[in-house]
Amino acid sequence: MNLYEKIKNKKEKMSVIGLGYVGLPLAISFAKVVDVIGFDISKKKIESYINGIDVTKEVGDTALKETTATFTFNEEDLKKAKFHIVAVPTPINKDKTPNLKPVIGASKTLGRNLAKDSIVVYESTVYPGVTEEVCVPILESESGLKCGVDFKVGYSPERINPGDKMHRLENIVKVVSGMDEESLNIIAKVYELVVQAGVYKAESIKVAEAAKVIENSQRDINIAFMNELSIIFNKMGIDTKAVLKAAGTKWNFLNFTPGLVGGHCIGVDPYYLTYKAEQMGYHSQIILAGRKINDNMGKYVAENTIKLMIKANKQIKGSKVAVLGLTFKENCPDVRNTKVIDIINELEEYGINIIIHDPQADKNEVFDVYGIELRKFEDIKDVDAVILAVPHEDYRTLSLENISFFYNDNYTNINGNDDVKKVLIDVKGMFNRNEAEKMGYLYWRL
Repeated sequence: MNLYEKIKNKKEKMSVIGLGYVGLPLAISFAKVVDVIGFDISKKKIESYINGIDVTKEVGDTALKETTATFTFNEEDLKKAKFHIVAVPTPINKDKTPNLKPVIGASKTLGRNLAKDSIVVYESTVYPGVTEEVCVPILESESGLKCGVDFKVGYSPERINPGDKMHRLENIVKVVSGMDEESLNIIAKVYELVVQAGVYKAESIKVAEAAKVIENSQRDINIAFMNELSIIFNKMGIDTKAVLKAAGTKWNFLNFTPGLVGGHCIGVDPYYLTYKAEQMGYHSQIILAGRKINDNMGKYVAENTIKLMIKANKQIKGSKVAVLGLTFKENCPDVRNTKVIDIINELEEYGINIIIHDPQADKNEVFDVYGIELRKFEDIKDVDAVILAVPHEDYRTLSLENISFFYNDNYTNINGNDDVKKVLIDVKGMFNRNEAEKMGYLYWRL
């Protein structure tokens, strides 16, 4: 009986290390068919899960209350498992270089508690070579075991899309890889227990690592192209959304739109690839050019907000701007690496007072990470401009009439003229431009 059969028959347990937006759905899904230990170093997070509170909003409180998975922050519990999935984040440093501290830390923790004849699968996004050249030596030194003899490793890139209720773990094809044929087959069969869409066996661990890092790099480049088009068309006085709608009638036109690229994947992963390329003596041209454009879009939105406020004859210093949405994407509570913060920081440099609202974000996390106090809807009043930064479903119930109540009732400008248009920055184009302009808004979008 190999390890897959033991896992399937509940003779052995599996663990998921790192219970965030990727790890938690993994643990919950696998717990429906096998015995799962969910481990995270955050005692606060584990206590929330044990109490049935899903801080990620990825699986829901009900699923947490009903799951058979065991949640723990005690690393010694990992000794009870033989199949381990590492799903910790891989962020970047301030200088845009890979920050491997979480994956190194997880490898040390697991190594200290690694049992003989185990299989370790990494899901964290990394550049090609990290699993075998960085993680394996740590597992060996911490455990005293020999890779290939006492334990084996594999890599299976995560493809979960936070906040997306359609593309889930179960219905996305899973790329899997192993250090040899035996480990590859066992890893594939274990994932097939929960992935209904099936698995794809990559030729090697490095191939699987590379596949993951280019998936997000490709998306990043395509969005950067749309953002550059937005900048160009804005200068020409042409509506970008209208242009894309017209171009989209061609069968092979790619459906990408301009926007803020943040989060822990698309805005981060390309730097892992370009870092490794630099080490190999190649300086990226296309990938880094795309990153430069996308990294500057928050500042670009802020600059256009200022321009419209000046056009509306509003005094900039001491004015009040409402920002609706802070998370890195719609319908997701994750505020890590959100580019909305770039808009806020830029506006604050002009002496503008910012009121921030987000129905999805956790107010305590926002305060801990950014020192920002999220406000309630009723706090949004007497503002000089509104920036609809993140098109959450919660905001789709808002009408242009609703938004009009956020502004200063008199809405007088510095010249004393009260016939002034209301500045509305609709970053992702949620509203109809013509309707907004007919209602007297000074309207702008990417």
